[in-house]
Amino acid sequence: MSSRRAVGAPAGLRLLQTAIGAVCYFVFYFVQQMAELFAPLLLIAGAAWAALPALVKTLTRSTASADPQAHDAIASVANAIPEQITLAGHELTASGLICDGLGLMAIAAAGATLAMLVGRKL
Repeated sequence: MSSRRAVGAPAGLRLLQTAIGAVCYFVFYFVQQMAELFAPLLLIAGAAWAALPALVKTLTRSTASADPQAHDAIASVANAIPEQITLAGHELTASGLICDGLGLMAIAAAGATLAMLVGRKL
């Protein structure tokens, strides 16, 4: 059977094709929406986590001569920023979050493309 529906195809077969197409469209669109929701969150969290140590180091240098107590407090905060976090057996890093955000953007684009193709077939 070609990609075009046959004129004399039984109604049950057309209904089955429509149902399968609708389920595929739903899955692709749902994945796209979830990826579009979490991609910016991961990108922002990763970028902020990557920029935070540099920002704190700059602040530490600027307060070094001004107030020794403030310098010590900021230095202790700088040492408290982890390079990686283990959460439920997964190691999270700033660069990993950024890569995951970009990967989710690619998944969102693929989901949009596949949803559009399936939508045309319906």
